Amino acid sequence: MINDFWYPVQFSLIVAILATVITFFLAIWVSYTIISKKLKGENIIESFIMLPLVLPPSVLGFILLNVFGIHSPFGKITMFLFNETILFSKYAAVIAATIVAFPLMYQAAKTGFKNVEGEIEEAAKIDGATNGKVFLYVTLPLASKTLMMGVILSFTRALGEFGATLMFAGNIRGKTETLSTAIYVAIESGETLRAWQYASISISLSLLFLVMIKRLEDRY
Repeated sequence: MINDFWYPVQFSLIVAILATVITFFLAIWVSYTIISKKLKGENIIESFIMLPLVLPPSVLGFILLNVFGIHSPFGKITMFLFNETILFSKYAAVIAATIVAFPLMYQAAKTGFKNVEGEIEEAAKIDGATNGKVFLYVTLPLASKTLMMGVILSFTRALGEFGATLMFAGNIRGKTETLSTAIYVAIESGETLRAWQYASISISLSLLFLVMIKRLEDRY
């Protein structure tokens, strides 16, 4: 049983990992589809994708509350199927973290795929490779550096998510309390030492991932 102090750290790591996995596969699919299909209205689509980066957290949290609220169509479906709401649940924390991290992973995936030379992919097709094999064995490996940087940036963004999570998932001790919300509560409660302890953990994790990005840049 994880004690009260370590629960927010553990929960934040789990939420960040789940959000990163979701954004990784979703961003690869969305970015490659947009690039390969050359969809009309690409700028409009990308504007909506990047919106979470510029929206105030309170606005994003407000939107999530209305989209997943019990009176919304989606909320009614979840209540009918599972007899419970997503609001103020662990799932809400994952959804909020995924939404704010997705633009970073999308941008990284798009940059990586655009940097892959088309001649290399065409050469593989001429040699008999299918589109699927070209993507798996040519495109993905060549874009791997940028994709890995996107993974790290998405993870750190998900790990540090605060505003939308607080509004959408709440700050229920032992359930939805994350590292960021735990710092906020500690400060509000006058527990300065506890706040510094959580802040130190957050800073240490952030520095670790920044070092990983730097080493990744130097490696390739």
